Amino acid sequence: MRTLLITGPGGSGRTTVAAGTALAAARAGTRTLVLGTDRTDTLGAVLGVPVGAAPVEAAPGLTARRVEADADFRADLTALQDRAGAALDLLGASRLEPDELTPLPGAEELALLRALRDAALSEEYDLLVVDLPPAERALALLALPGELRRYLRRLLPPERQAARALRPVLGRLAGVPLPADRLYETAARWDLQLAAVEAVLADRSTTVRLVAEPSPAGADAVRTAALGLALRGLRADRLVATRVLPEDVEDSWLAGPVAQQRKTLAEWRETYTVDAVAHLGRDPRGTDDLGALALPGAGPAPAAVDWPVTGLPHSRLRSSGATPTAADGVLVWHIPLPGARREELDLIRRGDEIVVTAGPFRRIVALPSALRRCTVDGAALREGELRIRFRPDPALWPQDR
Repeated sequence: MRTLLITGPGGSGRTTVAAGTALAAARAGTRTLVLGTDRTDTLGAVLGVPVGAAPVEAAPGLTARRVEADADFRADLTALQDRAGAALDLLGASRLEPDELTPLPGAEELALLRALRDAALSEEYDLLVVDLPPAERALALLALPGELRRYLRRLLPPERQAARALRPVLGRLAGVPLPADRLYETAARWDLQLAAVEAVLADRSTTVRLVAEPSPAGADAVRTAALGLALRGLRADRLVATRVLPEDVEDSWLAGPVAQQRKTLAEWRETYTVDAVAHLGRDPRGTDDLGALALPGAGPAPAAVDWPVTGLPHSRLRSSGATPTAADGVLVWHIPLPGARREELDLIRRGDEIVVTAGPFRRIVALPSALRRCTVDGAALREGELRIRFRPDPALWPQDR
């Protein structure tokens, strides 16, 4: 299944574009599922049919459903109480009833990631269209699986699980309690689930579609969102410009906004594949209005590109000469960061990791094995790429004979 993630600044028409894109794909014969993530049923309002946690047919070939974090949180906590029932009874704890449970911060994000994983693994559909939250929150959400996996690996390294059978003996010898098997089993289960979400995001057929109004504020939001996507290794396949005013308006007060959007669209077309969606003069409601918007469908999946070495997805490692040696070899790691500004960038080498900060976004990346034996020799931002130079460390690279 192909996954198409829709996001953009708040109020830009993301839900309308997600619904219209899914409808266009379904009308082209693609079995499509559109997944809403708002707490209120904004997706159902656009499609003209109520959308809840249970799948509903919104049009021929188009199924819609909405993530409901409340129900997922209640089910998870109830199941946890059932599994820990003996311990709770021993402690004399009073169990919580499902009706009195209110989702905690973070429950909505975890429910969305789970829904994304389950929907992407389904064999009932050919295309999954996800109406993500506004861009800033969406980018934090998409970074969550990798960050959580990194925390788990640091707190409970997988290699330490090899000594699980010796923990009772080691505990007696050391005189301190060691982590129980259940802790490692839980960490392994979480890691597996998070890895499944990461696999969906890293799949070469998964792309992001940006949505924004063509205005100075929209241009700033698109640049920031594109930078965050590039840092996460995600690809934007196209940009949908919404609520585009007609060029031939006679009202004098609209001349300024029309000129403004014309300038923004011209700038966007230099970088993106842009689809301009005309303003209907009203909020779209129902499949007839969505069809009138003439939104593009999913289109073909992007061609796969093989990189020799990957650290960040879609980054590449190049050698400045032949096989690098401790004497004269220099390796350059090219990380695409379109829209980045030199004053917004920061780079730190910490052990076998590189910490890259670009604007409001930050990512910690494990270095490829070849670069772990090198020292950082410098970095530069050129042509939308962060180029990090590495020089082999003589103490770690084989010496020429």
